[in-house]
Amino acid sequence: MKKREIGNSGMYVSELGLGCMSFPDDLEEVKSIVDVALEAGINFFDTADLYAGGRNESLVGEALKGRRDEIILATKVGNRMLPGEDGWVWDASKKYIMEAVKDSLKRLGTDYIDLYQLHGGTMEDDASETIEAFEALKKEGVIRQYGISSIRPNVIERFLTNSSAVSVMMQYSLLDRRPEEWFPMIHEAGASVITRGTLAKGLLTDEGMSRVAKMDGFAAYDAGSLKETVAKVHESTTNVHSLALSFNLKQDVVATALIGASSKEQLLDSIIAYEKAVERSEVESVPQMTEAHRYEEHRP
Repeated sequence: MKKREIGNSGMYVSELGLGCMSFPDDLEEVKSIVDVALEAGINFFDTADLYAGGRNESLVGEALKGRRDEIILATKVGNRMLPGEDGWVWDASKKYIMEAVKDSLKRLGTDYIDLYQLHGGTMEDDASETIEAFEALKKEGVIRQYGISSIRPNVIERFLTNSSAVSVMMQYSLLDRRPEEWFPMIHEAGASVITRGTLAKGLLTDEGMSRVAKMDGFAAYDAGSLKETVAKVHESTTNVHSLALSFNLKQDVVATALIGASSKEQLLDSIIAYEKAVERSEVESVPQMTEAHRYEEHRP
């Protein structure tokens, strides 16, 4: 599998990354998914301290025991869980980040994190304090690099402008092209995009037509326009799954396209789709069938 550099970080990640949020709560099943990923050449694994209340990080850590040097490990911080309560509160303070990273390291069974990401963000945050925390952790060698996971352009711009962040994780796919407006800004900052929602909740897989029938809309599409657009995309190609991956990866600013998997079979479907060649003309023509919407809120 081909690799790309995240920003100017010196870290090269596989074009397909494994989003671990959908992992089942069963270590043996998780190990089987990880085995398939590593065998295929996937070296980027993304989790978060929030997923399953920290359980997801623990499963990832257990599954990757003895293989840490083979992978680029990413996790996230900012959603502070409340002991003994359901839910969480947003906390981007330096104090919280410096403490939360210790818990993530313990759960992940490692002494460093390759990519530590702010899991959201608002304009009310003290961004300088948040960045100070990441820089301190980087200096200590606890993290190698840091980034942000957000779809708010104003938050992203401020974070990139005032930091040495190397990545921005954004929901991006053929059916959610709102991030495209901000790709030049991210590129100019020397950072890369990590795409999540790459398959648009399965709408860009073989199950797309059955799934769209049950949905009231997606991203900026209402139910009617979504069904019409998904139908057009599916009619235009013999392999919509492959087309969806190729579409994201045609963007030079994209370092890796995350795919989620709750089983090894599901992961294999994406690996096979990635390996299937897609005509360049097909990739270049398909955007004409979809809308390049814009974010209406949180603009700089």
